[in-house]
Amino acid sequence: MSEAQQLHRLRVRYIKAGRLAYLGHLEVLNTINRSIRRSGLPFSVGNGFARRIRLQFSQALPVGASSEAEYYDLMLTSRVDPAEALRRLAEATPTGLAPQQARYLPRKVPALEAWANRSAWSVQLDAPGATVEAWDQALQALVSEGTLGYMRGDKPKTIDLGVSLVSCQATRREGGLDLRLDTRSTNDGALRPAILVGAALAQPQMKGVAMEALRVCRLGQWHESQSGGLVEPLAMEPDAASGKLS
Repeated sequence: MSEAQQLHRLRVRYIKAGRLAYLGHLEVLNTINRSIRRSGLPFSVGNGFARRIRLQFSQALPVGASSEAEYYDLMLTSRVDPAEALRRLAEATPTGLAPQQARYLPRKVPALEAWANRSAWSVQLDAPGATVEAWDQALQALVSEGTLGYMRGDKPKTIDLGVSLVSCQATRREGGLDLRLDTRSTNDGALRPAILVGAALAQPQMKGVAMEALRVCRLGQWHESQSGGLVEPLAMEPDAASGKLS
């Protein structure tokens, strides 16, 4: 049996909270890499010059966004009890990136970043004067335009709101709005909540409404099957090795 066939895929759910929400994706990757090395787990390394840990992550969070459900897949050279592996990782990881669950999955499963194509978000918008009615009208105006244009660094980007925005529910609270967004990512990209909020505030329906603060948290990630059902990353069935997901 080859070395690759002996590897064990441990999927870990972790949070991103507090000050560490402001880490960039590369900083998160580097921090978790160091944490895995400190944990003493028998991780596998690649064959390249840099000898990196065999590690796959779910889609990157926007800087400043917190999360209750981020994931990574860690390849181990020997099987460690999941509870023991989780304990070691928790002791070696900063609390702001603390692992919450761990489970072994078949060695061959789709890559997390592309597979987890649905997200749910909680967005707290501090904007005195904002109303649910004005928000809904502004959002409908954006959706009717079809695509949303924005800048990613110095590059112009567009995203199809008809595909990427699954639903949005707004509720009024003192000082602003609470939003629940459900989004879908595609090969063309993923909708970032801050981009949507900024575009909505620029609509005539929201004239005079100024944003004072925005807090974004990813509540969950799933895979959307061809039938429209959602599969949680730690609930993949054993036949996922063949590419079939329940």
